[in-house]
Amino acid sequence: MAPSLRASSFSRALLLLLALSVALAPAPAAATGVFRVRRKFPRHGGAGEAEEHLAALRRHDGRRHGRLLGAVDLPLGGVGLPTETGLYFSRIEIGAPPKGYYVQVDTGSDILWINCIRCDGCPTRSGLGIELTQYDPAGSGSTVGCDQEFCAATNGGVPPPCSSESPCQFRITYGDGSSTTGFYVTDLLQYDRASGNGQTTPSNATVTFGCGAQLGGDLGSDSQALDGILGFGQSNSSVLSQLAAARKVPKIFAHCLDTVRGGGIFAIGDVVQPKVKTTPLVPNMPHYNVNLEGISVGGATLQLPTNTFDSGENKGTIIDSGTTLAYLPEEVHKTLMAAVFNKKQDMNFRNYQDFLCFQFSGSVDDGFPIITFSFEGDLTLNVYPHDYLFQNGNDFYCVGFLNGGLQTKDGKNMVLLGDLVLSNKLVVYNLENQVIGWTDYNCSSSIKIKDDMTGFIYTVDAHNISSGWRFQWHKSLVLLLVTTIWSYLMF
Repeated sequence: MAPSLRASSFSRALLLLLALSVALAPAPAAATGVFRVRRKFPRHGGAGEAEEHLAALRRHDGRRHGRLLGAVDLPLGGVGLPTETGLYFSRIEIGAPPKGYYVQVDTGSDILWINCIRCDGCPTRSGLGIELTQYDPAGSGSTVGCDQEFCAATNGGVPPPCSSESPCQFRITYGDGSSTTGFYVTDLLQYDRASGNGQTTPSNATVTFGCGAQLGGDLGSDSQALDGILGFGQSNSSVLSQLAAARKVPKIFAHCLDTVRGGGIFAIGDVVQPKVKTTPLVPNMPHYNVNLEGISVGGATLQLPTNTFDSGENKGTIIDSGTTLAYLPEEVHKTLMAAVFNKKQDMNFRNYQDFLCFQFSGSVDDGFPIITFSFEGDLTLNVYPHDYLFQNGNDFYCVGFLNGGLQTKDGKNMVLLGDLVLSNKLVVYNLENQVIGWTDYNCSSSIKIKDDMTGFIYTVDAHNISSGWRFQWHKSLVLLLVTTIWSYLMF
């Protein structure tokens, strides 16, 4: 349940600022409020490992889209919406005293969800080289009952059919056959609060999250296992929504992930610099759906049927940072590829794990066109050749745009824009105004965020605090969670 406000005081509002940095090696246990965020899949595969690299990307997105497009919520006293673990994961601390858990940071899911002690089918080790920890609700946590407001809220506003003494349960069955079952608990989320310029003070907030008691299917696999998921979706059950309801943070967040230099920024707050143009979110949709109006290649607009990008059931366009690549309807994909390679008629192509691949020497940015997506509100998104062409071995490239119909039949008419097109851009999700926007940006620089209550503007840098770290298999990011207090007055 979202924490309630006490009538005897004004709210305490916090601005969450999270700075990411490339981590080169595993660190000792982090202090309270420091999250270690790591990328699960490297951006490019090396020679000799291209086939497995591309297959891993396809498997990841295939599992994920089964969950995005085919998720079925079977409420047994409540509903949660966790999805497949994605590209980035973080270490958070929960409880008193706090314990650390590795969770996916994901804009495509809603609840914070962690495997519980004595979980049936939950992995006990991970191929990511991290130590997994199962949450024990008998510590400082408390179980959410069936009669509590949070339980009704996750069940479409209707109290679930169970007794008031029963815990608020959830069961989710996904399109790929995976499933998770558990119950909701309330405990303390630990973080640091900025108390001065460059100074922080430990703090915490009460949040309600899912306690996973049973896993089935690929969710129980050891290979890419994590302790859970930290969702940044729109629903009232998300941690962001709970903190915003308690007037601790605004319901606005942004990310900027630099896949060229490493590092970046993740912030909760009102970004005032750089200025970001926005497009409306499609109302009453569970994901970050937007209205795509057209696609151009090298400045020339693709000729497509007028209803190609209409919104509706299993149609429309989703912005999802948890998806690795980008997926287009078959006709759109075919037309796009023809335009991209229009001046490369003599090029020899190879189908590789359903990727279109080819040999090329020289600069891809000089040899191939920019792809531009145009959205409602005159917002555009440029995708550069070095973003949509993956290098897998010496002078061997594959296209990151795939035919969505080959991935899942439910998604054959959908556009799914993932990390492929969101890299090296500042992306702002303003849920208070129901808009999303982005701009090309140097994610190794800084942004400015305004504290709306005090009027102060803070510079948030892309920190690199990890020069002594080494992570064996994957590029790593470090996420420093810092919060800035707005005001606190007692009646």
